[in-house]
Amino acid sequence: MPFNGEKQCVGEDQPSDSDSSRFSESMASLSDYECSRQSFTSDSSSKSSSPASTSPPRVVTFDEVMAATRNLSNMTLAHEIAVNENFQLKQEALPENSLAGRVKHIVHQAFWDVLASELNADPPEFEHAIKLFEEIREILLSFLTPGGNRLRNQICEVLDTDLIRQQAEHSAVDIQGLANYVISTMGKLCAPVRDNDIRELKATDNIVEVLRQIFHVLDLMKMDMANFTIMSLRPHLQRQLVEYERNKFQEILEETPRNAEVVGAS
Repeated sequence: MPFNGEKQCVGEDQPSDSDSSRFSESMASLSDYECSRQSFTSDSSSKSSSPASTSPPRVVTFDEVMAATRNLSNMTLAHEIAVNENFQLKQEALPENSLAGRVKHIVHQAFWDVLASELNADPPEFEHAIKLFEEIREILLSFLTPGGNRLRNQICEVLDTDLIRQQAEHSAVDIQGLANYVISTMGKLCAPVRDNDIRELKATDNIVEVLRQIFHVLDLMKMDMANFTIMSLRPHLQRQLVEYERNKFQEILEETPRNAEVVGAS
């Protein structure tokens, strides 16, 4: 969603029932969110009584340190998914009265006000709206399973931005019709818990507000997909958890030698 400021965090509600999505991407996204750019220098002194036995520090790059940190984050996340039946991802809204919340509201409102002024201009300006439909198309395609070729082709055909631009040049583009198609397609792909959101979208008359709410519901659908994938993956993780954690821990040991000093951090 444009100017999307929401964060993903861990919740305790039951996951929604919906189609599966690429779990690896959500895992990578959460891992990157949890990682902090920290550097450290391990104690290079030896506990041996003989100074001659002291080994010089082995130089470790900052990338190697970050790789070890990601491994630890992934291992922690996998463990939590396996043992916590209520684990799920959810969006965390910023408090409205906070500075970040006010800034987000102002930026979002300015974004949609510009779109409204462009669509209400004489003649209307459609480039901004076309870019939004291009983004919507990619999000819809990301929900499809490998076998969904028929719907994939249909989405690409209807939301063909080159064709839409040609129609806009001749004042023949139907923005409301495109929005209606998007809402209909979302209704086919969403979990049952989003049916009421789809009905509200269909009942909204203002095209700018429709587009705004489309992005909001798409964000919810992405979270639903990720949580369903987590739920589907949990039995496999539970069976493989011990071996997975053993392997990951070994990778961490190999990537963060005890006698090392970090270089390349900035």
